[in-house]
Amino acid sequence: MKLYHGSTVAVRRPNLQRGRGTTDFGKGFYTTTDFNQAKKWANLKKNREGNAKAIVSIFEVPDDILDTGYNVLRFSGATKEWLEFVVNNRRGRNPGGYDLVMGPVANDQLYATIRLYEQGVVTAEAAIEMLKTHTLFDQLSFHTSGTISLLHFLEAVEV
Repeated sequence: MKLYHGSTVAVRRPNLQRGRGTTDFGKGFYTTTDFNQAKKWANLKKNREGNAKAIVSIFEVPDDILDTGYNVLRFSGATKEWLEFVVNNRRGRNPGGYDLVMGPVANDQLYATIRLYEQGVVTAEAAIEMLKTHTLFDQLSFHTSGTISLLHFLEAVEV
């Protein structure tokens, strides 16, 4: 399976220490199965940094990566469990303990709805219904050196 990572540099060897802890799934190396989503991330990072390039690094991993002996947390869409997991991670209350986490991206468009839930303006059920109106892209985050070693770098493309 091919995975894509958007950045301002080619990432040949992912580094777990570089990520922020208050992201959707906690500190880790984030990828997606959608090239265009990685391209959007790369351009977003490029625009934040100013005089940078937008680069998508392309990796290959075993097709059965989610079915191996690793501790995998998998969300099959925007569910209450996913919502609470993302909110806890973004608040710095990372439950941790997972090697890989797969599920939807809580991008800026979705985060407005998530904030309403966090503030108690809407219930989890209402937030999930609101989230269903958006196109949800996937992300697969790597949280341990064992899983990072499964990423085989293929190439980096400037987008």
